[in-house]
Amino acid sequence: MTPSADTAPGSPDHESCDLLASTRRSLLRSVAASQAGGRAPSLVAAVLRDGRVVWSGVRGTDVDGRAPGEEDQYRIGSITKTFTAVLVMRLRDEGLVGLADPLEKYVPDTGVGDVTIRQLLGHTAGLAAETPGQWWERTPGTLRPDLADVLAADGKPDGARPHEAGRIFHYSNPGYTLLGALVEAVRGMPWAEAVRREITEPLGLTRTSAQPEAPYAEGWAVHPWADVLIPEPVEDLGLMAPAGQLWSTAGDLCRFGAFLLHGDDRVLCADSVREMRVPAAPLEAGNWSGAYGLGVQVIRAGGRELVGHGGSLPGYVAALWVDPAAGVAAAALANATSGPATGALAAELAITVAEAEPGIPEPWRPLPEGQVDQTLLELTGAWYWGTLAHGLRLTGDGGLSLGKLDGSAGRTSRFRARPDGTWMGLDGYYAGETLRVVRRPDGTVSHLDVASFVFTRQAYDPGAPVPGGVDARGWRGIG
Repeated sequence: MTPSADTAPGSPDHESCDLLASTRRSLLRSVAASQAGGRAPSLVAAVLRDGRVVWSGVRGTDVDGRAPGEEDQYRIGSITKTFTAVLVMRLRDEGLVGLADPLEKYVPDTGVGDVTIRQLLGHTAGLAAETPGQWWERTPGTLRPDLADVLAADGKPDGARPHEAGRIFHYSNPGYTLLGALVEAVRGMPWAEAVRREITEPLGLTRTSAQPEAPYAEGWAVHPWADVLIPEPVEDLGLMAPAGQLWSTAGDLCRFGAFLLHGDDRVLCADSVREMRVPAAPLEAGNWSGAYGLGVQVIRAGGRELVGHGGSLPGYVAALWVDPAAGVAAAALANATSGPATGALAAELAITVAEAEPGIPEPWRPLPEGQVDQTLLELTGAWYWGTLAHGLRLTGDGGLSLGKLDGSAGRTSRFRARPDGTWMGLDGYYAGETLRVVRRPDGTVSHLDVASFVFTRQAYDPGAPVPGGVDARGWRGIG
């Protein structure tokens, strides 16, 4: 096996023209440094912006001396968990399960007690990190034919759940086996079939599959003290498949990243995807650099917040990160058990594009004639919570946005209309809370009730039901 030269003409890197030459050079240099420094037989990476792959790079060669490309499959390990989580969120959105429901409502007799679906998604169920017995990633799944074989722990009655549920974040591969079992129980089809029907086919991920499909990169272990290697076994993970089975490509992962950025109503709506991106596990006090949502990791890197997942299985390491603020996604895949830091590389690629070539905002346009709701328009403008001035704005999607007029940090939230005339908070302080427009008997607006806070058109409006009342003498000086 010999190292390749710089990315050759005709490769995906030379087909991309949407990025500046200086940016493409920086991206390729990062990939080259990661492959050489991590001693990976091969490494591929890609970047997506504005919904399509705009760059990809390749370093190294496969066993036959061929340079892999954007469409070569690598095993993606725990990035599979994000696909499993999407299947579960679909069940929730269809009303078939509740995230607060105990798993055993749908998959009985697991022995995990009252552990909830949400806790399993966010790794707060308290379950053990790994399965009992032999190293599950390097042995056939047939050694673990039943859920009891995945959860039992060396004869200890509490071994499958070493931590109290809901207390801490404790990463659990068996937890995602349980979520896969949930999908199979409710859908009545194998987990892999559900992934294909409900995610990969609708999103056009034609090179993402449960089993390898040529062309794919062979997995290798590189000797820690010599530039030699040995092949790693490739095992079907059986019941553990929902935790790490999938194979994919740099291009497909970036396209999946576009879904994590914006959602897709054929799979999961944007609101549910945003819900997945919110840290679910308890956070340490103060600044945090990493957290876990519902099937996705959340990190802070380079002053930016990235969402995605890393993955590894013997012979492979992978990472996918998306920057929701910049609309950029980046993936990196290598065929080595350890060495190349694909997580750091994918983050670096995303940040490079986001900062070197910040996105150009869409042009502002007024709403089309006839689409202006006058009853909403009259709600816009200044409102006061006590003496704090806020502005209520009508957004282009028909929602409302509430924030402090001075632009400082505060209880800013967006709201979406409910059928009953109230509004539900989508994010910020009022996420999940209710905004009510309270009207007088004559139909005019009296005030806004936002999670019990009274917002009035003027500070402490004496004509509004301000809790505690307003002094009848009004505003005055001292003395």
